[in-house]
Amino acid sequence: MQSKFLLSCESTVDLPYDYVAGRDISVLFYTYTFGDEELTDDMGRDEEALPGFYKRLRKGEIPVTSQINTATYEAYFEDLLKKGDVLHIAFGSGMTSSVYRAEKAAENLREKYPERRITVIDSLCSSAGYGMLVDSAADLRDAGKSMEETEAWLLTMRTKVHHQFFSTDLTYFRRSGRMSGPAASVAAILNICPLMHLDKSGHIVAYDKVRGRKNAVKETVNAMAAHAEGGKDYEDKCFIVHSDCIREAECLREEIMKTFPKLESVPVYPIGTIIASHSGPGTVAVFFYGDEREKK
Repeated sequence: MQSKFLLSCESTVDLPYDYVAGRDISVLFYTYTFGDEELTDDMGRDEEALPGFYKRLRKGEIPVTSQINTATYEAYFEDLLKKGDVLHIAFGSGMTSSVYRAEKAAENLREKYPERRITVIDSLCSSAGYGMLVDSAADLRDAGKSMEETEAWLLTMRTKVHHQFFSTDLTYFRRSGRMSGPAASVAAILNICPLMHLDKSGHIVAYDKVRGRKNAVKETVNAMAAHAEGGKDYEDKCFIVHSDCIREAECLREEIMKTFPKLESVPVYPIGTIIASHSGPGTVAVFFYGDEREKK
């Protein structure tokens, strides 16, 4: 059997760093800025960092995120290649073009380390949907699957990770251009929550809208029942994340646990600084394995 490979990801998996590190997964961290202040997407290593970030958002400060450049990837990958073969699962190309720089860095290093293998997989996922895919890859590695077998599984399953989410605050969706200003204003007045998902290429699609948080939770659970592997008998991984709105996340978790009795647990995590810089507060998402995601 081929020796164990090194598994790697980026901080936008939106899982706690302690959990990811405990699974022996290496992480490359994104950065963001408030004005001239550069900060790291630290995945909860500093307990005060994320609450402080959300306070600044609610005060109206606007963070700016940065893509990872080729040189940063190259230095990061080189440290890993000195230890063994590397399988890097990248933040989805529907969210960032950083993955193309990762691929370029890997190409450069193959010439320098011909005895090593390095592969970059475009996850086509975001947030803890991306994290769920990485977590499953770690399961395969720990079960003794080869790097090639894990790569093949990832390429098959990356478009079967469903991202169902809604937002109760459309300020940042308007600011990022994903919703027009007038549409966002009308939605806020009428208490309308857009229902969104990721398409097959990893881009956000707003496919419906409902009035009120309770209906948003209900329709999100209905969408999960329609698409999850096995329907209401779904029993695979399921993660929930939220951007500073734990009450809505817990309501969604409660309804999911009622609707899918075979689920043993549904962990709830906060959305990290990079994703929240674009979604803002008030977003709740659930991730699960199901049928092939639709094309845009």
